[in-house]
Amino acid sequence: MNQKGEVLISRIYRDDIPRGMANAFRLEVLASRYTRSPIKTIDSTSFMYIYVCGMYVVAVARQNVDACMAYGVLYRLIEIFKSYFDGKFDETVIHSNFVLAYELLDEVIDFGYPQNCSKDALRLYITQAKASLKDDDDTKGLKRIKEITIQTTGVTNWRAQGIKYSKNEIYIDVVESLNILMNGDGNILRSDISGQVMMKCLLSGMPECKFGINDKIVLAKDPKVGINNSKKYGIVIDDVAFHQCVKLGKFDTDRTISFVPPDGEFELMRYRTTDNITIPFKVLPMIKEVGRSRIEASITVKSCFDSKLFGLNVSIKIPLPKNTATCKIMCTNGRAKYIPEQDAIVWRVRRFPGDAEYTIRAEVGLMATTTIEKKTWSRPPITLEFQVPMFAASSFQVRFLKVVEKANYNSVKWVRYLTKAGNYNVRI
Repeated sequence: MNQKGEVLISRIYRDDIPRGMANAFRLEVLASRYTRSPIKTIDSTSFMYIYVCGMYVVAVARQNVDACMAYGVLYRLIEIFKSYFDGKFDETVIHSNFVLAYELLDEVIDFGYPQNCSKDALRLYITQAKASLKDDDDTKGLKRIKEITIQTTGVTNWRAQGIKYSKNEIYIDVVESLNILMNGDGNILRSDISGQVMMKCLLSGMPECKFGINDKIVLAKDPKVGINNSKKYGIVIDDVAFHQCVKLGKFDTDRTISFVPPDGEFELMRYRTTDNITIPFKVLPMIKEVGRSRIEASITVKSCFDSKLFGLNVSIKIPLPKNTATCKIMCTNGRAKYIPEQDAIVWRVRRFPGDAEYTIRAEVGLMATTTIEKKTWSRPPITLEFQVPMFAASSFQVRFLKVVEKANYNSVKWVRYLTKAGNYNVRI
């Protein structure tokens, strides 16, 4: 539905859901200003909905269904639609591609049960070009249909048979977003890391991949490492979510990640950790209010990673009061500018070397305000944005990476690390 309550596309899989239920949802949910829950029950009918891009995506059920599964299907549907519609998902796109949207709904769900939510498997036989599966040669067409059926219903429906590459390569990118809150003395008040392991597999055949991480539990059992070193170099993962190709039993027993990878790029896992975090930048602010008309600011930023590494596109946003009139800035490196629309100085350093220290100083003149207009400056925190290649703030490390395939070919393996800023705030 759109915001007006007009049904854009609708698919009813069972007879117990009448078409008039759309009117009930429109009146009880859209017309109500006090609805806060994402689940609404009306006359024994449950409406589970998501609001995205100005539209409501709604799942309707009269039975006792698993709400988490229903929402999982809704979010997966949105991902599938975006993958088919060039990353877009709005009312205009749905109107322009409603035939394709109905075709996808019929393949993803059958009689109310989720059947196939894999984007890669759906693309084998549902395309924007509407190409026919049947070739000029009936034998080739039937063979193609059989291959698709085997993949979509088989054990590894995320990977097709007969993939061949002249050069077999596998890439692993460990991308970590650092969320941190520090006080003015540089002490950490709150910190956590949200990480992703992205993979790009260009491997022939049906390979079995296996890699291990520096899990603290595994390192403690290794006599070469020992308990003391495991505390220093190991990582404790608080939460983890894997791609469907990962064998969860193997991870539970020996903490190794074993899988048959999909072809091309995909997200292998997500994780979250709050232990043993190394901060890449330390900020020491000194903000002094001189009377009512002037502020003196001195901000020092230190890089805490190895001198061989570099921080890229470092941006430090230093807030100022709304009644700022003049701003004189001096910085030892990079470029800084006062931006009135943001009420802040934005200091940008394109390349910040490791084990370095840069300082910015500013003299700020304030406009006089009346007693009614005058408010105490709330002193918002300084925020940072950055990227540090080949640096993992959580000390996450890929210890080994193996590729086994019956053809016994040699594969080229690449592992890269990147730490970037999530919510990186420093109080002043």
